[in-house]
This record gives sequence, C-alpha cells and structure tokens, in this order.
Amino acid sequence: MQPEEQLSCGIVIVAAGRGERAGQSAEGPKQYRTIGDRPVIAHTLDTFATWPGAGQIVVVIHPDDEDLLAAARRRSPARELIVVHGGATRQQSVLAGLEAVAATGSRHVMIHDAVRPFADHALLSRCANALAEGARAVLPAIAVSDTLKRVDAAGTVTETVSRNHLHAAQTPQTFDLKIILDAHRAAASSGRTDFTDDASIAEWAGIPVKLVEGTVDNVKLTLKRDIAMADEKLKRYLIPDVRTGNGYDVHQLVEGDGVTLCGVLIPHTKKLSGHSDADVALHALTDALLATCGAGDIGDHFPPSDPQWKGAASSIFLEHAANIVRQRGGTITNADISLIAEAPKVGPHRQAMRENLAAMLGIDLDRCSVKATTNERLGFVGRDEGIAAIATATVVYTSGARDVAE
Repeated sequence: MQPEEQLSCGIVIVAAGRGERAGQSAEGPKQYRTIGDRPVIAHTLDTFATWPGAGQIVVVIHPDDEDLLAAARRRSPARELIVVHGGATRQQSVLAGLEAVAATGSRHVMIHDAVRPFADHALLSRCANALAEGARAVLPAIAVSDTLKRVDAAGTVTETVSRNHLHAAQTPQTFDLKIILDAHRAAASSGRTDFTDDASIAEWAGIPVKLVEGTVDNVKLTLKRDIAMADEKLKRYLIPDVRTGNGYDVHQLVEGDGVTLCGVLIPHTKKLSGHSDADVALHALTDALLATCGAGDIGDHFPPSDPQWKGAASSIFLEHAANIVRQRGGTITNADISLIAEAPKVGPHRQAMRENLAAMLGIDLDRCSVKATTNERLGFVGRDEGIAAIATATVVYTSGARDVAE
C-alpha cells in the first residue's frame, strides 16, 4: 500500500497517567519529562502528526496537565488536537478518547501510549495495513527472547516457562473503531476495570486480535532510568543548531588623522566618515551577529538619524548585538572579519584588533580572526576613496537543536 492509499486512522494518545514509578520531577509526569531537548510527548505527537495515515488526533490528559501539554505542543509540529480529560484508570481514559474520536466520524483508530516516543511510521503503516487487509483488531508485539521463570510468593523459582508463542505487547493497538468502542463500553458497564491494554478488552469481547511485528525501539518509558537512557539515545542524533551570519559595510574616506578599525585607532592621513566612529569592521560584524537570530540590522537598533549615536564608539553596537544573541540562547563560537583597503596597513595592529573583539564578545582570542587585503587599485577602494569590511559570525543556539528525524 502506497502512502497516498494509506488507511486513515483516528489517533488516541493516552497521557493521563501520573507515572509514579519514574519518580518525582519538577517537569511533571514522565510524559512531560525532557528527552533530546523536548518533552517525551512532543516526540510521540511528532510521529503521528507527520504520518500520512493520521486522522484526527485526540490526546487524553490529566486535568492538572493543561499547561504542561500546551508547553509540549509548542515543541511539536503545528496541528489541531482534540484534548480530553482522562479517568482514574487507563481503561477509563482510553474510553474517553474513543468517544472523542467517534464524534469526528473516524472508522478506524490507533491507541498509543504517550510514553512510547520511538514508534515509527513503518510500524504505524504495518498496523493500518493489517486492518485494510481485513483484521478488526491489530496488536504490534515482539517475540519474547529472555528465559522466563515462574516464582512463588517467597521468591523461589518453581519452573521455567517456555517462551514459545509468547510475545510482549506494544502500541499503537489498532482497531475498527465501532468494535473497540462497543467492547470498551461493555467492559465499563460490566464493572471490569482491570484490563491493562486494549487488545485484552478485544479478547474479552471475543474479537480476534491479529499480531503484527513490533519494533525493539518502541519501548515504554516506565522508570527514571528509562527516561535517562532515552535522553542519551536522542542526544546522539541531535543536529546542533549552528547558524552563520554575514555582514557587509563600507564607509567613505575623508581628510583626517586616523581610522578606527575593530576599536583600534590607526594613524593615517584620512579618516572614515560616518555618524558614529565609522568603524566599518565592527559595523559589519554587528550585522553578522544580528543575522544569526533574525534580529534585523544595525540601522534598526541604532538609526543614523538619532543624534545620540553621533561619534559613538561602535563597540556599543557590537556588544548590544552579542547580548541579543545570548538572550535568545546563542553562544558565539567564531568571529571573522576581512578588511578591504589600500591603506593603512592592518598587519601591525591585527593582534590588538583580535584582542578587542575577544573582549567585546566575551570569547577566546583564537575564535577571533582579522584579515586584510587590497582591491588591487580597482574600484572605489582601489582609488583610496573608502574602506569595506565583510564579517562572518558563527553562533550555536542550543535551545533550537533539531532531531535528525524531523
């Protein structure tokens, strides 16, 4: 079955549990704990929101978790969700979710644990395809590979249990919606509240359950250690949010006694014309930094029409841009400036320029580069009418790291 022919399924994400076995955390229940720089449930929602067969997504949460879910949704693809409150048991929560999906007109449904963030599209499609081929209830599962022991109340092994035909159940468990909704309603009416998954309710109602191959990565995060291991796993696959900004500036040379470049006053027979000290190098680097976070350019922050900047040191502009970058979660990792001028000679002042940049940006000296070249007597630079600067800034925004799978 091709993606465009994919059977459409409503989705119920079960996220109302308290997760006591995972321990207490300021982040809240385990479905809201951070793994790979985002809440667990955000990863889970991503999988379903980007799957071609996904219909309406219903998330079942605890009434106390509205704000936690809202925060998690800001870290997952924009998509409309239906949010309903769950009950005291998983079974009650799933029933609430099924009722909400039924109201949307869906004919099929997937029920998935929010704390299984590693389900993939191939698994979802296997489940949906089994329905399309005639199954009414589908269970993804993995054959048990460990040796199983039965013990008595005292903890003594009484026998080794054959693992033949034994499988560990996973989610998403996938159903004809009317059939599983009727089975859930019947279980609730009978007073049964001890079912641990939806396939067992289907079995109780006499519905044949078709097994499909699960995936070993589709683990349920239950203990604190599970969450820590999931975080470690995801961090190995994060693409760091490294951004590069470019800046260009040029100022005219007029009669004077020196030019200021990278905060260093170099004696010369001319000076740079500008509203501030006309430090073309720092102006270009300021624009480069602002570019890494879409914060406009130097003129937006320091308009040349504003008299307060007349004669101002351009270090003010650069330090302001660096602060904006840091406020937005950025770490400046490199600054590179190329000066284009026939004169004065930059080489004797290069070290002082680099030291100034390091101090202004708060980074190591070896992360600051200043280079100079002539324009081979061509153009306005070659005629000694002005000096140009090209700057490049590299910034890592840790708060914006992306998952490889996104």
